[in-house]
Amino acid sequence: MPIRCEIVSQDKKLYEGDVDIVVLPGTGGIMGILPNHAPLLTTLNFGVVQVRTGDEEENFTVAGGVAEIQPDIVTVLADRAENIEEIDITRAEAAQERAKEYMEKGPPPDSDRYLAMSAALRRSNLRLDAVKRYRRGKPKTQAHITEE
Repeated sequence: MPIRCEIVSQDKKLYEGDVDIVVLPGTGGIMGILPNHAPLLTTLNFGVVQVRTGDEEENFTVAGGVAEIQPDIVTVLADRAENIEEIDITRAEAAQERAKEYMEKGPPPDSDRYLAMSAALRRSNLRLDAVKRYRRGKPKTQAHITEE
């Protein structure tokens, strides 16, 4: 018996389907959610959400958010989320470099900007690490996207 999984970011639904297990990066640690799990509400850390059905697995980066677990459905409401297969490595590397350069200059008078760049650096590091660890096949760059 599968469990329903929905992964939603602020701007779109990334995944919806019946799966065997959902693995979440909760702030208290990695959680594996199976059908008939006890109800739970948890905050999410920066990390990878994995959904598995049989031998198939899909992976999504998430940068914060919450997950509601019910016995028959897992709903992930992510602050930011992306299918790892769709990450543009060139863009992620450029964002990482911009954030690193900004962070090296030190804290600016506008601390909100510094915090935003710190979060951008964490997201780009997560995206690039996730691609290395989980992506199947060739890296997706901007050239690959425009050809599709």
